[in-house]
Amino acid sequence: MNMIENRRIRLLRQTTIYLTLIAGSLVVFFPLVWTISTSLKTPEQVTVREVQLIPDPVAWANYVDIFDLVPVWRFLKNTLVIASASVFGGLVTCSLAGYAFARILFPGQRVLFFILLATMMLPYVVQLIPIFVIFDRLGWVGTFRPLTVPRLLGHNAFYIFLYRQFFRGLPSELFDAARIDGCTEVGLWWRIAMPNSKPVAAAVGIFAFQFAWTDFLSPLIYLGSKQEMWTIALGLNGLKGFEGMGSTLPMMMVMSIFMIVPMLVIFAFGQKYMVQGVTVSGLKG
Repeated sequence: MNMIENRRIRLLRQTTIYLTLIAGSLVVFFPLVWTISTSLKTPEQVTVREVQLIPDPVAWANYVDIFDLVPVWRFLKNTLVIASASVFGGLVTCSLAGYAFARILFPGQRVLFFILLATMMLPYVVQLIPIFVIFDRLGWVGTFRPLTVPRLLGHNAFYIFLYRQFFRGLPSELFDAARIDGCTEVGLWWRIAMPNSKPVAAAVGIFAFQFAWTDFLSPLIYLGSKQEMWTIALGLNGLKGFEGMGSTLPMMMVMSIFMIVPMLVIFAFGQKYMVQGVTVSGLKG
């Protein structure tokens, strides 16, 4: 009897857990379903009060008309330029800095690393005005430089921290043996450190792309009213200025889909590396 009761209790517990997870998933998934549904509606269907997840008729033409309403390809191209700079800085520059903090002894190393960590404690809004003044005096406001140059130079301290923690956990014998063979520090970084840091590099690359792809505040501040330089996020926000909200809401949802789909694809293929990279970096060192 005890075995049968234990099985029933275990089955009831598992059923409760699964039902709770399914209910939570439906709550989280509903906004995406509503976005897709609204993107396939006509302006008249949007104004109807009743909830209609499956529109009738389905306005497939919205995904074609959006290209006539706004320069979607230009927005996507601008966003990819900024995202590429962010990914390059996260994979190359930040890894170089992380390697230097982990494997190269130099005066003031601990102090500099402490300052680096301290920058992570400063809210972005606190840094906003000083950084804007600097870029304005350099004449960079209204260009892509404020959005690309800092990211190319590895401006994210969190990425450097992840690399540093991981590199410290690698066996010192690998680096010592390579140094005896005459390998330079750059060679050590390229031949030993980077090939062994694939989980961290994948996580950093995904984080960097996601941040740049969805960033709204920075492009809004530095690109302003230059529509030819807008990102996809600014293009989505700019749709509010066309006619009325009811008439452009389906188009706004179409633009939202263009923002969401790349992130869903990346997350679907890279979630394992994201978790593994952060976990491994946090445990080592």
